[in-house]
Amino acid sequence: MLLKCLREMIAGQRVLLLGFGREGRAVYRRIAEVGGYAALGIADAKEIADAPAGVQLHIGEDYQAAMPDYDVIFKSPGIVLLPEYRPEHLKGRVTSLTELFLTAYRGQCVGITGTKGKSTTSSLLYHVLQTAGIPSVLGGNIGIPTANLYEQITPETVIVMEIGVHQLEYNHVSPKTAVFLNLYEEHLDHYGTFEYYAYCKENIYRNQQAGDLLICGEPSLPADGDCKADVLRLKMDDPQADVTLLHGDTVCAGGEQLRLPDDMALTGVHNRYNCAVVFALARRLGAAPEDIFRGIQTFQPLPHRLSPVGTFHGIRWYDDSISTACETCIQALSSLPETDTVLIGGMDRGISYQPLLAYLAESSVPHIILMSDSGKRILKEAEAYPESLRARMDYAEDLPAAVALAKQITEKGKICLMSPAAASYNVYQNFEKRGEHFLELAMA
Repeated sequence: MLLKCLREMIAGQRVLLLGFGREGRAVYRRIAEVGGYAALGIADAKEIADAPAGVQLHIGEDYQAAMPDYDVIFKSPGIVLLPEYRPEHLKGRVTSLTELFLTAYRGQCVGITGTKGKSTTSSLLYHVLQTAGIPSVLGGNIGIPTANLYEQITPETVIVMEIGVHQLEYNHVSPKTAVFLNLYEEHLDHYGTFEYYAYCKENIYRNQQAGDLLICGEPSLPADGDCKADVLRLKMDDPQADVTLLHGDTVCAGGEQLRLPDDMALTGVHNRYNCAVVFALARRLGAAPEDIFRGIQTFQPLPHRLSPVGTFHGIRWYDDSISTACETCIQALSSLPETDTVLIGGMDRGISYQPLLAYLAESSVPHIILMSDSGKRILKEAEAYPESLRARMDYAEDLPAAVALAKQITEKGKICLMSPAAASYNVYQNFEKRGEHFLELAMA
């Protein structure tokens, strides 16, 4: 089905791959497989050492200038289109691998988005389905291009897709089953305003049809008439909600309840909340309660997500490098009451840190080490708060300096937590690289 849709989309067309990273390369392999295009180009800001033969290359800072010359443009996630090259100014069609995949398989897809929690929820759902013996695949924003899943898909396969906002920005096809976990300020350097960021996220359900399903948390619930799907309301500790977590240990959906395993490896109330979503989805997909329980019990958390990485120098170190928003740092501190030192800061994307400052002012965490660009801003904004908060704050220029200071001031036997509430791109390639460096520094 995927190749058929792709063949119809590019037949006789001039096709451009905008970006030639992991996803661009996956799309190229499929385009080369089906053929039938009039011309094929690749545009990228960086040189491509292994560029395929027979394609037109557009390399350099002005690579987007090639877009008006093409009929179909596959944009890689994360590329920010210059104003003059946005879809409304082009004759050609700006699309993506995500849109192509949903066009081919939307009826089999469970698309999961949200500012935070989408990777864990997607991975956990896939693990539960595998545990229950339900044919399934996992791909999307989690690092597995959906183009690489083609050979594994049959008409019975459940396709679990993590879908990030970059994949949704220009997307016009929504999955039959969609999950919108939460919405916080994020990626404002790309989207400019929180309103536009939220608008792009809403593409997860904007094009759903009657009979589809949306599980949605507040404040992202669509207004009446904005979504044709059946909507299940997701809310914490609300017996009236369609999907909920009660008392921190019981997930509820569809009139059924399941008490979570006492020995589950997932840490934090927010992850138990994600389990409620997985319970609702897995039951609808045919998994028995005992298989869901066993899947949650045996699931191992993804790296860099509130993960204990070891005890070094008498200190228990936790890596929450995935944290790029205030709410995730707050959740991490709430989940680890023995935190003695927390490391916060990274790339400054312009989000408001007032919710985090308000939480820290009321918290009892003894040591707050602020670092890098956003840490400098948080330290400045803390001047408006009581001296009791500022007295617990220190500033370190970068992560090595922050970890070195943490080794000096953290009480032995207690926790040092890195939960930056900021992106990593001003120093690191991604949050994974930041987390790996944190572990190296902690061990040193």
